[in-house]
Amino acid sequence: MHFAFTEDQDLLAGAVREALRAECTPARVRASWEERQPALWTTLAELGVLGIEIPEAHGGLGLSACDWVLVAEETGRVAMPGPVVETLALAPLLAAEGDALLDAVLRGEAVVTVAPEGAYVPDADLAQGIYRIRGDALFRVDNPSIESVKSVDGARRLFRVEGDLRAVPGDGGAVRRRATLAVSAQLLGLADVLLETAVGYAKERRQFGKPIGSFQAIQHHLADALLKIRFAKPVVYRAAWSVASGSEEADLHVSMAKYYAAEAAEVACRKSLQVHGAIGYTFEYDLHLWMKRVWSLRTSWGSPADHLRRVGDAIL
Repeated sequence: MHFAFTEDQDLLAGAVREALRAECTPARVRASWEERQPALWTTLAELGVLGIEIPEAHGGLGLSACDWVLVAEETGRVAMPGPVVETLALAPLLAAEGDALLDAVLRGEAVVTVAPEGAYVPDADLAQGIYRIRGDALFRVDNPSIESVKSVDGARRLFRVEGDLRAVPGDGGAVRRRATLAVSAQLLGLADVLLETAVGYAKERRQFGKPIGSFQAIQHHLADALLKIRFAKPVVYRAAWSVASGSEEADLHVSMAKYYAAEAAEVACRKSLQVHGAIGYTFEYDLHLWMKRVWSLRTSWGSPADHLRRVGDAIL
């Protein structure tokens, strides 16, 4: 059995990385804290990311979770604003149900979003379709009233949403699995860039006439983060295969992915902050953009404790 991504999958992820590196710069992400950056969402639509799991007959790329998990990782690397996770989770459902919103969503002209019942809803102020999940049931929120709530990450806008819940066809459990997988992949990308940033700083910052990266204590911090990331990645990729193949253990594997990815990203935050020292605490330093996205996503679609409990229940 071949346990690696194909050349096409790697090329797709590489193309998305290059495009987002050019367009979704730290300056653009920082600007999105104050004002929406709709051109970034248009970029995702033009790359085909918003319809990556939509059948070609409906205008998508017709790929699977094994293909988009790397793409989701790249959107995490750049702390992409907007409901990327929610769109990846909902778009296949819109296609299956023939929703009239689908074409506009694929063009980046309409937005859909979803959250578990009782949770804050990302980007509800932009959405033409707001959905809720209760168990494995899916509901659309009719006549929504929204109230903005403060988020630790200003580029990830959250809302308290009330309205009339209307049951709609579709598997809410499948939507939840895709969303949790996408968040896990984004956390991997965030962890990667946090570690890369810390390594770069350790090479440049000098103390006692030497780069601080030459000191064993700093090397240990960086190695700790690297190990967490290296262990988390195959767990997330296995979850992607389980989701794509419809495995009976997909829920278990997705919970393991979220736990490992969240823990890896949290360690990368701590170690990167430790390596940077005082400058890492300043808001003006770009490290904050990634750390605050990690802290925001860590509990999104279930906290690490929630998912660890689910894994324990499945084992015992």
